Parts: sequence; structure tokens; C-alpha cells
Amino acid sequence: MPRRVEDFRGLTRLSRLRLLHAVHRVPGRRLAELAEEVGLHLNTAREHLAILEAEGLVNSLTLVTGVRGRPPVAFHPVTDLAENQAARKRAEGARERGALLRRLAPELDRGGELGGAALEQLDALYEHLEDIGLEPRPDASQLNVDVTPCRYAFAIETERALVCSVHIQLLKHQLQQVPGPVRVRSVKPFVTPTRCEIALEVRADAASAA
Repeated sequence: MPRRVEDFRGLTRLSRLRLLHAVHRVPGRRLAELAEEVGLHLNTAREHLAILEAEGLVNSLTLVTGVRGRPPVAFHPVTDLAENQAARKRAEGARERGALLRRLAPELDRGGELGGAALEQLDALYEHLEDIGLEPRPDASQLNVDVTPCRYAFAIETERALVCSVHIQLLKHQLQQVPGPVRVRSVKPFVTPTRCEIALEVRADAASAA
């Protein structure tokens, strides 16, 4: 699939991966705390976080302290589409493109088995994986997905735990952002040197609620 001009830049720098990992690890921390943890200058960390927010990966919240001067800002992962316009736009686009694909190729439509809400979650998840260069290949059930992590080869040798942690959290957040019953059951990183496996599940209690 041709890559779109708004595909993620935020995950192509190791320093941004470290910042995103820090936000995932302890949500709600301020700029100075995050910059100190990852060893970045305040202005550099601010610029990186602005890119991550513009791409729908983090959300900033201005804190009211009653103290004069620039108010502090806390950073959180995006788990609700109402929190971030870029994340909302991506999910809406994924839903539209997924519906179009199923109209063109009805054999790919698993709505009768999984339900409409699950399909919208999967549309958002697959598009997220494509956007970050992981080339998702779902099986016939669409609940087991192989991905190729070649885009992050620059960091795998020295920062494998960091890269895997960030991407597993992003998988979970993508599914949280779109209401539905699909959850991550397991992730097996590097079952081969160039392939990871994602196993999803449809939770009966969540399906009933949806």
C-alpha cells in the first residue's frame, strides 16, 4: 500500500521512542521529568513531544496551579479519540477505508463472525501497523497477525526491550481508542529475525457491552 504523507515520523527517532516509553511508563508527568529521564534538553524534549502529539501518540494537558508564569503541562498516552484530533482523524479514515475495502472484496468481510465494532477496531489497528511500517499480514480469522519489524532495525540490536514495549503499548492503545470487544491476547517478538506475531481475542463481555 502506498504510504501517506502523514505517516508517523515520531517513531523514527530513538529519542522519541524513549520519550514515548517514559510517557507510557508513568502517565501524567511533566516536561522536565520526562526530559531528565531520557537525557534530553528541555527544548529538544518539548519539540519531540509536540511531534508525538501532532501524530496522535501523546496528549498534553495544561495544569492549573495558580502560580504566575507558564503553566506546567502533563503528558499522557492517547487512549480516547476525544483527546486528540490526529488520532480521531486516523481512526475515522481507517474506518472509511476498511468499509470500502470490504465492499470491493466481500470475501474479506468478517462482520458476521466478529461484529461491526470489532471490524472497526481491526481497521484502526491494521492501519496503525501499516503506517509505522510493520506490514501486517492477518490470517483468515483476522485475529492473528504477523508483522515485519524491519523499519526499527536501527534500534533492535541495542534497544529491543524499549522498541517492543513501546509498540505493544501502542497496540493496546489503538484498540482502546475505538470501542469494541477486541483485545491483545499476546505478542511474540522476533519469532524469526524479521517477524513478530500478534494474537488478538474477542472478549465476550466486551462484545455484549458493545
